[in-house]
Amino acid sequence: MIALTDQQINTEEIIAAVQADGAGAINVFIGTVRNNTQKKTVVHLEFEAYESMAVKKMQELADMASARWPVQKVAIVHRTGVLPIGEAAVVIAVSTPHRKASFEACEFIIDTLKEIVPIWKKEIFEDGEVWVAAHP
Repeated sequence: MIALTDQQINTEEIIAAVQADGAGAINVFIGTVRNNTQKKTVVHLEFEAYESMAVKKMQELADMASARWPVQKVAIVHRTGVLPIGEAAVVIAVSTPHRKASFEACEFIIDTLKEIVPIWKKEIFEDGEVWVAAHP
């Protein structure tokens, strides 16, 4: 399951998508919209993406993780559009035979996603807005 969506992310569905009989671990990362950054109050976030390229790069990330760790299944779903405080912006789930590989693969995917996937975030504040670089 590799996708961009403008709808609320169903975390349970993503976890179910990576369940496998050979998996002894499922690691899930949920990136959520927080209400502040750099001492400023965030009203909401907006995400935009170059959709076809983003999905392609997300699949490449899943393939790269599978080449480095004994991954059973991977799911990566990222939101686009306007997201309120508290909502999930990205959910990544990785199943592996043992926990260490699951943690490492999941961390690799989120860190690399921020570097290479063409998804852009705009923070909307009470007194303005700013496009945010992938690496704060």
